[in-house]
Order: sequence, then structure tokens, then C-alpha cells
Amino acid sequence: MTITVAAESPLSEDMRRLIAQLNATLLALTPAEYCSHMTVEHMAGSDTTVFVARAQGAAVACGALRRHPGGIGEVKRMYTEPAYQSRGVGARILGEIEALARREGLQRLVLETGHQHAAAWRLYERAGFARCPPVLDYPPSAYSVFYAKTMGEGVDAGARPGRDR
Repeated sequence: MTITVAAESPLSEDMRRLIAQLNATLLALTPAEYCSHMTVEHMAGSDTTVFVARAQGAAVACGALRRHPGGIGEVKRMYTEPAYQSRGVGARILGEIEALARREGLQRLVLETGHQHAAAWRLYERAGFARCPPVLDYPPSAYSVFYAKTMGEGVDAGARPGRDR
């Protein structure tokens, strides 16, 4: 089966469905008060590029790059439907995010993921991300794990706006 990955608007009905699945998955693992999900409307902002993987025309995975001041990019809303997991789809999306970040000259990529998301940890660690203290304006939390990857020199991922996941 051919899977395509491309930058798209997140406002389609199948992307809304995919993001609803992601939110339900996260809420099953993390108390709601510790979730700050980025909506598809926020994902459609000019500071964010969304990548969508499609199989037979249907959206099956997604991820986004959200830009922050100081050359920092944040990996957001990574999700792959269960039937497509362990097929390298998430790695392809992450690769597109990294390629765009490099083209745009971003110096550092950061992200927040859940405390029970071992598959996500493996994905990020295989891609060269390392665990780090809280990034941007995320507070320390027993429900969060933070990662960062330096794309260039001289940028700190200190406190900056951008908590929506």
C-alpha cells in the first residue's frame, strides 16, 4: 500500500477525525487538567505547518511543526492510527518536519510527549532527540516527557509561548 506524506491544511473532515482520535488517545492516558490540545483551528495558523500521511486517500497519520521565536521549532500533534503504527509512517512525518525546520534555518526542535508513550519515545530517540528539562512554557509535570534536538548552534529552548499540544 502506498502512503503519501504532504503538507496540508488541518481543516479537512478527515483531519478533524484524526485529531479527535489523537485527543481521545491522550485523554485515556493523561488527566484532562494536564492536557492542552492544539485544535485544528490553531494548527491552521501561519506559525504551523501540518504534515498528513494518507493511505488510499484517507488521512492515517499527522504531525506538525510550530515555529517559535529564537529559531525554535516545536514538534506537535504527532499521531498515527493504530492500523498504521510500526510501519515507519511516524518517522516519515518526523523526517518531513525536520527537513522543513532545516530549510527554514531553525536551530532547535523541541517537544512534549506523554509519560506513557513509549513508542513515541523510541521514535524521537531514533531520530536523535534527547530527553531534556521542560521546554517553552510547559510546566514540569509527572505526566510529561520533554525532548530536544539541536539543528544548529547557539539557541536555548528556554521559556517561550506555546503550550497547545
